Amino acid sequence: MNKLLQSGHFAISAWLLFLLACVLVVIRTQFTTDLSAFLPKTPTAEQQLLMDQIKDGLASRLILVGIEGSDANTRSQLSKLTAKRLRPDPAFIAVNNGESIYTENDQTFLFKNRYLLSPSVTKDRFTKQGLRDAISESISLLASPAGLMIKAMLPQDPTGEMLQLLTQLNQEQQPNLNNGVWVSKNGERALMLIQTKALGSDTDAQQHAILKIQQAFNSAKDELLKATAQQLNAEMIMTGPSVFTVNARETIKNQVFLLSITGILLISTLLLLVYRSFTALLLGLLPVLTGALAGIATVSISFGMIHGITLGFGTALIGEAIDYSIYLFVQSESDQANQQVWIKRFWPTIRLGVMTSICGFASLLFSGFPGLAQLGLYAISGLLTAAIVTRFVLPYLLPNTFRIHDISAVGNYLSKKVNQAHLLHWPAVIVLIFACLTVFSQRNEIWSKNIASLSPVSQADIALDTQLRTDVGAPDVRYMVVVTADTKESVLQASEQISALLQLQVEQGNIASYESPSRYLPSKQTQQARRDSIPSITSLSKNLSEALIDLPIQANKLAPFIQDALRAKEQSLLDTNDLNNTSMSIAIEGLLINQGLKWNALLPLTARKDKEINASQIRQSFASVQLNNVVLVDMKTESNKLYAGYMQEAINYSLIGLAMIIALLLIVFKSISQLLRVIAPLAAAVLCVTAGLLILGHQLIILHLVGLLLVVAVGSNYALLFNQSNTSPRILASMLFANLTTVIGFGVLAFSDVSILQALGMTVAPGVILALLFSIIFAKKHDV
Repeated sequence: MNKLLQSGHFAISAWLLFLLACVLVVIRTQFTTDLSAFLPKTPTAEQQLLMDQIKDGLASRLILVGIEGSDANTRSQLSKLTAKRLRPDPAFIAVNNGESIYTENDQTFLFKNRYLLSPSVTKDRFTKQGLRDAISESISLLASPAGLMIKAMLPQDPTGEMLQLLTQLNQEQQPNLNNGVWVSKNGERALMLIQTKALGSDTDAQQHAILKIQQAFNSAKDELLKATAQQLNAEMIMTGPSVFTVNARETIKNQVFLLSITGILLISTLLLLVYRSFTALLLGLLPVLTGALAGIATVSISFGMIHGITLGFGTALIGEAIDYSIYLFVQSESDQANQQVWIKRFWPTIRLGVMTSICGFASLLFSGFPGLAQLGLYAISGLLTAAIVTRFVLPYLLPNTFRIHDISAVGNYLSKKVNQAHLLHWPAVIVLIFACLTVFSQRNEIWSKNIASLSPVSQADIALDTQLRTDVGAPDVRYMVVVTADTKESVLQASEQISALLQLQVEQGNIASYESPSRYLPSKQTQQARRDSIPSITSLSKNLSEALIDLPIQANKLAPFIQDALRAKEQSLLDTNDLNNTSMSIAIEGLLINQGLKWNALLPLTARKDKEINASQIRQSFASVQLNNVVLVDMKTESNKLYAGYMQEAINYSLIGLAMIIALLLIVFKSISQLLRVIAPLAAAVLCVTAGLLILGHQLIILHLVGLLLVVAVGSNYALLFNQSNTSPRILASMLFANLTTVIGFGVLAFSDVSILQALGMTVAPGVILALLFSIIFAKKHDV
């Protein structure tokens, strides 16, 4: 058995089996880019609501479409033709572009059920005085712009219930109309508002829906082109949460692939120049490949998927993982005997560096945010695997004739420069003092508290979304009242009570408007009360005759009214299924949500243009209602609170990781002075990078923090090697090349279009350079 182990057959066989298992897992790994991975596992009620809205809320399923270019008539025709193709598709619940496709169904439904739906229907409505007042008001409106409609409905609806409903349902401002379709305020863009059937969290389905919309538009262009034989320069733009998610996934995928290839090519080019051997290059990449696969597989098994940010972060770890093979190839001599000497002499120091990296990232594993735990798990599994393969597998894969280019000239040159490092001691101290003053002066502004800092969406896309959302009147979901109950009936009753209070807020000018599911579907209790308020035929006929005295209308002209009222008294109460094929069905689906054993009613609030919503005032108004499960959520505030908690937790765990590193080093060194010599250059590098970012106007986000952890992890190898008894030219050369590969691996991320990947690159690349420089400057001695 010992002979087998010594020959390396067992190690190589185990490595190949492990590699195969990782590949099988990676092939089935699910890739995601939504923010759900960076949301807490155990949220508060407000955070849960926020998470539900981000992942699957109504807003997450809305796609806003704009058609630009050509003339207004062409844009309107393209809008109609595109909508015509999309409406029969079951992938879409609603395709709205201003056309009156629901008008007939809506009017039929409202008119048929007006006595169950109208808030004006009470017992007083059918008394002599109530009828007289309602009919008099209808007669006075005959001279208004709605006079023709009122005149046509007067025999059946003299009390104006239909007009009440239309007024209630049209409170929200509608987009401008031109040629029968919605247009932007400046008239230069046709607008569409599309609601997908798929949940917002189903990125694949959302991508398929977006593709269908684009195909429908292209087909509409082809049809119009054939009909007019004229060149069309119209284009479609799309925005909305689902569009952002799909685009972000594609962007991150492309960026990770491009940056990975770029990083590998640059690192490979550097190592070829150093090694002058393709064999050495390929062998050196094996621990990196194994570590990357192990990281992906471990995260996939543990979380069921891997986030794009984690993948981008892991790709950049190539620059650190390859350090271990560089140390082996450069620090050891050419033959296997000397490689065994390297293992005995240098491996303990490198192993300690790996352990400090593990301690730094291990604290993230306990985070309540899966995304943060993913980053920690990937770093630990990837780096540990790369180190193990370098130590136990790679030496046995090296051929007997293995050689790398003689780099003694580089090592000797570095030795001379290192011996002069003491000249930089005081300049380094001055730089550190300046960095400390910078960080201290901006201590309250170091960390970003806005969750938008995690978003890969560009400011241009956000501006376009805001513009389209304003033009089309898409719902503003910053402020939302949420009512929770055990049954649908209970939640509708509660939403009616809240709606009454919100209506007072509208009348007092505190809010512009609000939405409520009970506006479209009253509770059965309310419907029953309205139905019971209709008197018998004898009482209604008598009250009507007396009410019409001195009014310019005869009782026999209103016989249809009597008949409809009596039919309403016998009709069944409405439920959600009765709203199918109407625009009310679309509204109720987004406002009335069943979550297992609970029902939620959502009541979004819209602020006045000239006045912010006073959340405290609205919450105080709820005190008069004896309801326990009612909460007003400021989605923006909650999201920022969520991110602030996320950021604080990450900082706390990072400090715990730092404490673990200090404890580990103290156990190993058993010397405070030696501990400080290792920690000092790492702390100096972190301080300088932080100060540099602040000077450049960057507030730090979670990826900056992870980057600082990496600076400590990578820099610990330099600090440990420089505090050995002998820092030979060969060791100096190995650290230089290891440093350059890490800088390249993370430096390419600084050129990413994805801000969160860019943040990682901007932190680690300069950080590891500074860690190496400070390790040289602050080392106890340089025996070369």
